[in-house]
Amino acid sequence: MTGKDVSAETQEKALTIFFSDMEGFTKLAEKLDPEQLTSLLNTYLIVMSEIAFRFGGTIDTVIGDSIMVFVGEPDSRGVRSDAITYVSMAIAMRKAMKDLQQRWQAEGIEYPPALRMGINSGVCKVGNFGTENRLDYILLGRPVNLASRIESSAESNEILLSEDTYGLVREAIYCIDKGQISIKGFAQPVNACSAVDLHKHLKTYYPPMVTEPAVAQAQTSTGRLLIVCY
Repeated sequence: MTGKDVSAETQEKALTIFFSDMEGFTKLAEKLDPEQLTSLLNTYLIVMSEIAFRFGGTIDTVIGDSIMVFVGEPDSRGVRSDAITYVSMAIAMRKAMKDLQQRWQAEGIEYPPALRMGINSGVCKVGNFGTENRLDYILLGRPVNLASRIESSAESNEILLSEDTYGLVREAIYCIDKGQISIKGFAQPVNACSAVDLHKHLKTYYPPMVTEPAVAQAQTSTGRLLIVCY
């Protein structure tokens, strides 16, 4: 990066941050021919982008199978409402991904990639950083790192929520306790839960869960989708 430094105002905001990636995509990409890979990736990006738009997201960056989406001011409807919106969006993405998996299997892909998602909420530093030639809107802080790590710990087609996010959505979203997860780069395990569906979509009402400790192992991943709501 070249050019003169450009000073830009930064501020702290309460955000809900969403990460996801396609589990198994890297290995699959090595086996597919260029046309198959292009078709699979484009289909995935189109479907997920349409869902993000439907829930009020703005596509900021697309790199490979990675997407970054954020909702900017003054679009926020409040921290709690935004968190519920983005967990609802993740549920919609999971359902769409299952349809895509069936489609890809019908097209001859025996083991199509799955979707893993992680969501965390917290106060981040946000602002434009860079030079007069290029400015990027960047989020900094522990909540962003934790959201990424939580996503890496999710199982196939799972939406993993931090304790902070669960506290915001517990009255609207039915979740299953995952206990405490050991996460790389964090000294202490974090409480997490798996989002199942909106209470209103379930035939039986389940009261908000009471968390109980357990241990899960963190994993690494490549190619991720970042959605940020504030």
